[in-house]
Amino acid sequence: MYGPHWSLIPNGKLTRLGQPTLSSSGAKYTFRLPRSSLSPPRRLTTTQGQDESPEVRSASSRLPGLPPRKRAARHRGKVKSFPKDDPKKPVHLTASMGYKAGMTTVVRDLDRPGAKMHKKEIVEAATVIETPPLVAVGVVGYIETPRGLRSLTTVWAEHLSDEVKRRFYKNWYKSKKKAFTKYAKQHADNSGAGVTRELERIKKYCTVVRVLAHTQIRQTPIKQKKAHLMEIQVNGGSIADKVDFSRNLFEKTIDIDSIFEKDEMIDVIAVTKGHGFQGVTSRWGTTKLPRKTHKGLRKVACIGAWHPNHVQWTVARAGQMGYHHRTSCNHKVFRIGKGSDEGNASTEFDISKKQITPLGGFVHYGEVKNDFILLKGSVPGVKKRVMTLRKTLYPQTNRRATEKVELKWIDTSSKFGHGAFQTAEEKKSFMGTLKKDLIQTV
Repeated sequence: MYGPHWSLIPNGKLTRLGQPTLSSSGAKYTFRLPRSSLSPPRRLTTTQGQDESPEVRSASSRLPGLPPRKRAARHRGKVKSFPKDDPKKPVHLTASMGYKAGMTTVVRDLDRPGAKMHKKEIVEAATVIETPPLVAVGVVGYIETPRGLRSLTTVWAEHLSDEVKRRFYKNWYKSKKKAFTKYAKQHADNSGAGVTRELERIKKYCTVVRVLAHTQIRQTPIKQKKAHLMEIQVNGGSIADKVDFSRNLFEKTIDIDSIFEKDEMIDVIAVTKGHGFQGVTSRWGTTKLPRKTHKGLRKVACIGAWHPNHVQWTVARAGQMGYHHRTSCNHKVFRIGKGSDEGNASTEFDISKKQITPLGGFVHYGEVKNDFILLKGSVPGVKKRVMTLRKTLYPQTNRRATEKVELKWIDTSSKFGHGAFQTAEEKKSFMGTLKKDLIQTV
């Protein structure tokens, strides 16, 4: 009676396209057309005018990643969120910086009751990040506004090294090197009354306090002379406690073990390794086309329908691959080593005195002579790249995060080839006297 595209709804209301009808029982009915009959389905066509079936459509509409995949605006990883402040906790810093040296292998006993590998040895990959002590050179106070945080004032230390001054010059060699001379005078005039006044303003008006600290890049094998500078949020205690804590850090070093501790879960923020302009298959992982496909195999055959008459952002395309800003979360701290310790890679099981630097040094980096942090797994970036280390944003409660890690062995063999020896003494005792050792240099 009503046809295949009509539906009868008892006691329905008047719709835009249907009309109510009368019945003998007095019930009110409404005829409503289904959505498919009101507007015909959009015809998906290719650019050649052929119908496109769902099987032919590009699978790139569900592509992973963080668009847009373009080059990062800054070389150093930016901390966009700091952990939530808790005034009940003591005053402490929440982030640090380091330089990626390389990776190694560790062996440990798994402490996870109920697991098949409980109390058994497991082999895991670990990353070594060299962390020379940071130097605090300033403090920034922020006010909460309806549009977010706004900086009230910045107080700098009296003396700044040339490493951090280079950060404010495009050409340090040809410059007059007069940066921060006015700030230095503020500390000398009236016994630093101007500096004290600005600190009191921060205590009175601000709700967020951050320390300005820079790295000591000259202590690493990296040839760059310009230090990396960042703001580190101070959490815990009152605002006055935070300002006093920051003021006492001026021109002093900040060790990595004063910020993080062993078995803690931290986040690593860095820029990934750059690969330049790459094709769609290597960039997005699309399926290669059959061998007989015309004009190439490593492509996307259909980049969209005729209408909408533009290529959508969800379609996989060739372009920049790598050098993206990424945050890698929940890396467990296996060890925090001191550069002055001659056995900073030794364990209770492996008592041989050896340092974390492998034989021949880390490939493309060199020797690690400063403090370092050993993290589980891999982190973004290449060797020598600056890493921003941050405390985790959320309280960790699962077993993987709370378990205690005791390393049994850290691999220090050569990373150039298949290293067979852990120390130079072990190699000498096995190989004996070599010809190169007998040749005397003139």
